Amino acid sequence: MAGATFRALRHRNFRLFFGGQLVSLVGTWMQNVALSWLVYKMTRSPLLLGLVGFAGQAPIFFLATVGGAVADRRQRRELLVLTQTVSMLLAFALAGLELGGVARVWEIFVLAAALGSVNAFDIPTRQSFVVEMVGREDLGNAIALNSIMFNAARTLGPAVAGVVVAAIGEGWCFFANGLSFVAVIVSLLMIRVARRPIAAPPAQALAHAAEGFRFVWNTRAVRSVLLLLATTSLVGMPYTVLMPIFADRVLHSGARALGLLMGASGVGALLGGLALASRLAIAGIRRWIAVAAAVFGAALVLFSRSHWLGSSLVLLVPVGAGMMVQMAASNTVVQTMTPDPLRGRVMAVYAMTFMGMAPLGALVAGAAAASFGAPATVASGGVIALVAAAIFATRAAGP
Repeated sequence: MAGATFRALRHRNFRLFFGGQLVSLVGTWMQNVALSWLVYKMTRSPLLLGLVGFAGQAPIFFLATVGGAVADRRQRRELLVLTQTVSMLLAFALAGLELGGVARVWEIFVLAAALGSVNAFDIPTRQSFVVEMVGREDLGNAIALNSIMFNAARTLGPAVAGVVVAAIGEGWCFFANGLSFVAVIVSLLMIRVARRPIAAPPAQALAHAAEGFRFVWNTRAVRSVLLLLATTSLVGMPYTVLMPIFADRVLHSGARALGLLMGASGVGALLGGLALASRLAIAGIRRWIAVAAAVFGAALVLFSRSHWLGSSLVLLVPVGAGMMVQMAASNTVVQTMTPDPLRGRVMAVYAMTFMGMAPLGALVAGAAAASFGAPATVASGGVIALVAAAIFATRAAGP
């Protein structure tokens, strides 16, 4: 069973990629937690928390289509080296501002938006690069293992960030993130994949980019999966943006509690990823998507009602598991059904639905939390996610 669960790691290229990304993502989660805490500490504003989340992810929604088209027109490994290098420089810039004691809110917004713009190219490229390392046979397992890697970092990174922020400040988390990119850049340089044949540039670049949307809309199974993912990302995922408010005002704790809360969600996602990686076939995976979305919504509603740190930590485990299983299973459905020449552009649509809808939700959630409170905002998102899961379960057809 263990061999089946980790079978994609038999590929040397994927092992290198997995190890480098794991180190880098720990740093990324340290930066995410430290950044949200810094903005909250500087402003005490739920609205500005939502706005900084919007600034960091909105570029994915607007630029992912371009990023996906570029991923289909360039060698993906080389493009990833470039995006990771720019991300490293942005992390060091953020560290320099904070450690120098000159960081201001508008500068944080600018750097967050710059990182989001880089991610608009990085995410569809990274997602579509996986098949080049493992082939179609192990693609589903590699996607699940990527999710495990992401959420192992999501478990460790916030916990470390909580300690570091409380002990020496947010700036050192940003600096550690900058250093962590060295691991992924080195691993990418060590990967050896055959160069993909690249066709001549299209006469109409806009029509070329739009082919990804056309494929998604005309493929019912892909369309229904991504509509559900867009809904849960819009109404459910903003709970992470509001987590500093829960740590401070609802649970009356501090930065360490924030790290624990984010880490608990990561533990659940890690467990969900292990369960998904153990699957040997895609049959029945759409039922997993429906159940996962329902679990995510129900657990969010219960979490919003908790006023004790212990119960909040327990409830965030199914929150993380539900979101991760839905995300990774949706990724598997989309990639399995997508022809390779369209992969970058279709994964750009995936990035827009998963990562791109979240900032719009963060913006709305920040405003709603300022008016109605964070618990009511999170509970409402959970209810909508439950309804969307029920509709998907009754209407969706397919494997």
